[in-house]
Amino acid sequence: MKRIVAIVVLWVTVFTTSAQQPSFIKDSLENYITQGMKDWNIPGLAIVIVKDGKVAYIKGFGVKDINSNTPVDDNTLFFIASNTKLFTGTALANLEYRGKLSLNDKIVKYFPDYSLYEKSTSGLVTIRDLLSHRIGTKTFQGDFTFWNSSLSRREIMNRMRLLKPVAQYRQEYGYCNSCFLTAGEVIPVVTKQPWEVYVYDSIVIPVGMKNTHLLTNNMAQLQNVAAPYTNIYTGNLQRVPYDRWDNLAPAASIASNVNDLSRWLLFQLDSGRIDGKQVLPWNVLQETRKMNTIVANRGAGPTHFVGYGLGVFMKDYMGKMVYYHGGGAAGMISNVTFVPEQKLGIAILTNNDNHGFLGALQTQILDAYFNVPYVNRSEAALPAFRKEMQRQLNEIGTWEEKIKMAKPLTDLKAYAGEYSHELYGKLVITVKENKLYLKFFSHNDLTATLEYMDNGEWLLKYDNVEYGIFSTKFNLSNGKPVSVIIKANPFVEEDPYTFIKKK
Repeated sequence: MKRIVAIVVLWVTVFTTSAQQPSFIKDSLENYITQGMKDWNIPGLAIVIVKDGKVAYIKGFGVKDINSNTPVDDNTLFFIASNTKLFTGTALANLEYRGKLSLNDKIVKYFPDYSLYEKSTSGLVTIRDLLSHRIGTKTFQGDFTFWNSSLSRREIMNRMRLLKPVAQYRQEYGYCNSCFLTAGEVIPVVTKQPWEVYVYDSIVIPVGMKNTHLLTNNMAQLQNVAAPYTNIYTGNLQRVPYDRWDNLAPAASIASNVNDLSRWLLFQLDSGRIDGKQVLPWNVLQETRKMNTIVANRGAGPTHFVGYGLGVFMKDYMGKMVYYHGGGAAGMISNVTFVPEQKLGIAILTNNDNHGFLGALQTQILDAYFNVPYVNRSEAALPAFRKEMQRQLNEIGTWEEKIKMAKPLTDLKAYAGEYSHELYGKLVITVKENKLYLKFFSHNDLTATLEYMDNGEWLLKYDNVEYGIFSTKFNLSNGKPVSVIIKANPFVEEDPYTFIKKK
């Protein structure tokens, strides 16, 4: 894989207490990160480790923009994406502690017209259910419709009634962003303040996170911001647009930096205190860490179970309880981890959206503090990543060759027209220069092209490469198109949508 950016290390103040640091942290961490960024083609990364009530290590690596080569520092903003969820869960747990609501309140108490696909479930689903990913839907179900869309928060909530569950209510885990939005929208009903105002005033500012932003549709206009990149579907780094998630804010919209996240970690590890001041009651934090949903319970080796609380995962690792969450945005990944028994916290932010190195780095640091024999986890994971990347690029190359060899269709106009999907809404296809052009109407700027290959196959390419490149087909009746199958990056949503052509 071609590397198109040199790794630049920004030397910032690094706080360490060398006598207490594992040898990997003292002697090898910086080289490990620098090499990993080269191997995984990551432009910029920021990291903080807190230990025993202090910042033990904080540093920026690489660049926030490969054109300007401006270095990352400990105040550089990244999307933390789904690490937003614990802020929402904490806010609602605090409101319960203050007697303003119960997490076991049914959601119809606050939104009488709220409905899920199964009407019997609609009247039972609680705030806790929504915060625990257990309403029966599949992971990411509906997100192609909701992610970066022009829909309002209330429109997203209303469309949840069209999400047909794949599992029984409260029986299985299915990660649900629209659920967190809905739970977060209880906050304005109870407090008369929007989610973003209440969370900012009651959590972010008291914790001392002075450069953390809760609404980020204006991300490009903020100061000291990392640019988002991907090498998925391309092999080489490609700049992608900033996500626009304010309509899903309680699930994903926060942007922060490792300086601020160090305070969030210290707050978590000191039972709701920061700088000696009790910001939130310990009971509130404990509530967020109760396991409400079993994610996995038949593990082997150092981890035997994974569960989910109120915006945070939990697992055992080498006999210790580890709380953590990942966050995935277009062109950015975050990980926040804390281990109260070890008084250890880790936050890592990157501006490339492949997860491999970030996950390896997080585990490598845990290994160091848990005295696990050293195995280079980045090197171990890299071959499989490169193999899958090459397979994907080869597949795309084969499709491109098919287009070159294909005979142009003479009836392209038959494919033009308006298509619809019950959940998503309208899709319009037009013809120009032997291509079909797609415009998705629940998004302000989502477009794609379809080019004919052969044997009824078409190559679907989104203008925003983050959504992917796929082979797809029209469904025909008497030789005429009646529907088209639209796929997206599984990072957005796993299952395809079938759009029906209007006659």
